[in-house]
Formats: sequence, structure tokens, C-alpha cells
Amino acid sequence: MEQTVKWGVLSTADIGIKLVIPATQRATGCAVAAIGSRDLVRARAAADALGIPRAYGSYEELLADPEIDAIYNPLPNHLHVEWTIRALEAGKHVLCEKPIALNAPDAARLISARERTGRLVAEAFMVRFHPQWLRARAIVRAGTIGEARAIQTSFAYFNNDPHNVRNMADIGGGGLYDIGCYAIATARFIFGAEPERVIASFDRDPQFGTDRMSSALAEFSDGRQLAFICSTQLSTYQRVQILGTRGRVEVEIPFNAPQQSACRLLIDDGSDLAGGGIRVEALPVADQYALQAEAFAQAVRGQSPWPYAIEDAVSNMQVIDAMFRSGQSGRWEQPV
Repeated sequence: MEQTVKWGVLSTADIGIKLVIPATQRATGCAVAAIGSRDLVRARAAADALGIPRAYGSYEELLADPEIDAIYNPLPNHLHVEWTIRALEAGKHVLCEKPIALNAPDAARLISARERTGRLVAEAFMVRFHPQWLRARAIVRAGTIGEARAIQTSFAYFNNDPHNVRNMADIGGGGLYDIGCYAIATARFIFGAEPERVIASFDRDPQFGTDRMSSALAEFSDGRQLAFICSTQLSTYQRVQILGTRGRVEVEIPFNAPQQSACRLLIDDGSDLAGGGIRVEALPVADQYALQAEAFAQAVRGQSPWPYAIEDAVSNMQVIDAMFRSGQSGRWEQPV
């Protein structure tokens, strides 16, 4: 009988309560066994609502639970590294929300923690497990659109709540950390390479101090480029265009893919500006959070390797760091 990986969840963060926990409960070979919060009442309320067997009034109690195999960490960004290391040292495998840290040197601490503890640690970019992204990459690799040369990404929502963690600069709020990281990660995923230099511009909220709009250009080898804009204070929208020498692939809902309906890729041969050359490919209904949980559980059980070592998360942070440096310098910066 297949071993069930028992998960514990650090905090009652919305992404866990609304998306990741329900998906993990549906995932094959997974069970959510406990949730911890600094407020026991909140933990118990979440556990009761979601059918989680145990609730703890501290993170330490959760990590001390001997039945927990893996921890999902959706804490605010500035707590990711600290509590991920604590979980690893408690003998747990850890799937941590993105961004993995506030800077690359801090993220790199997870490499030594992994080596020291022998536990799996990973960044939760769930989109890389969705069939639409796997199919988009396969189309690019097959040469269907010729040579993929450019990726254009837009990702925006509107949130001006001063109490929301995304609007708190001192704990890692702002658009680049929250959603720009997706543009970077998916471009690296499609190109199969690391950007060599970046340049970026930021518009900061005068009250929050966070980047409410970010525009960036990342240059890969052979002149390939990612251009993106992300914003926490624009109309809700997201789209990705992968442009090649003989066509393009459009990812219609790239990041918050619907869980109840099929996703669509638009494959355009470029023959008609009015869209006459577009072929629509529908992808099966999928829950990217459940697929991510299943892949992580399989890696924990030793059934298949996790495809993205924590070094990948450090590389993504290096690009983010370089973009922030570029915003200060006004020049091209190299991820290091």
C-alpha cells in the first residue's frame, strides 16, 4: 500500500486555506494532518472548517509533531527562510511559498540546511506542474513556432488594503516579490536558461513604499528576452505571449489557472493579424496545486525526483535582486 505523506501547514494564510490545503486533501497519496498558528483559536477554526485532525497554537508545536512528514510554509515572505530551516531541522520536508526569500544570500542558506538535514526543500511554483505550461514548453521545444525569441508577460491585480501583507514593505510586500517572480520563473522554464542581464523600473506606492508597478527586461543568451509588467494596483489581468520566428503561443490564463474548466493555448502561425492563423488547443481540467503536492509526495517517498532543486529558487532570487538593483542604479545589472 502506498505511503500517505502527512502534511502540516504553518499558519492560516489565505493561499493555504483557500487553495493549497483543499488541493492537497484531494491529491493522491497526501493527507493534511495538522495546522499551526500563533493563535490557537484561528488554528482550530481553520482545522474545523477544513476537516484537519489536529490544530496547534504555535509553529513549534506543529514542527514537534512526530507524525508530520512534510511542511507547507505559506508564512509572510520575511519568515520563509527562518521557518523553513526550523522545519528541516525538525526532520520535515518543506514546500515553501514563493518568493523563497527576500534576497539570494538568504535563500542560499537553504542549500546548506538541505545538506545538513538530508530533507527535501522546494519553492512552490505550482504553475510548472500545470499541463498548459508543460504543453507550452513542449510546443516551443518542438520548434512549432520556430525559434522562441521573446516572452511578453502581464500580471496585475488591484489591492490597496494597508493591512494586507502584500502592501507591507518591511516584510516583503510589493509586486515583484508577489507576482513578478512568476514572470521570471516561467521565462526561465520556457527558455531553459538563466538571464544574463536585467533592467527594471519601479513605481512605488507613496503610502506603503512597495512597488505597485514594475516593468522589467531580462536578456538571455543569443538575445532572447523576457519583457514584463506586473502591478498590485491595476485592473486584474494576466497573459503570456511566447513569440517565435514562425509563430507564437499565447497562454490565456497563465498563473491563476481555473480549477473547474479547461485552459486554452492559442497557437498562431502568424499568417493573419486578424487571428486567422490561430489554432486553439484546450488542456484538460487540472488543479496545479494538487499536481504539485502529488509530485512533492512522490519525491518524499523516493518514487520520482523533484525536478527543481532549491538552487533553482536561489537563481530566481538572484534575478529579482538584480532587478531591484537596476531600479536603484538605472542600469543593466547582472544576476549574481
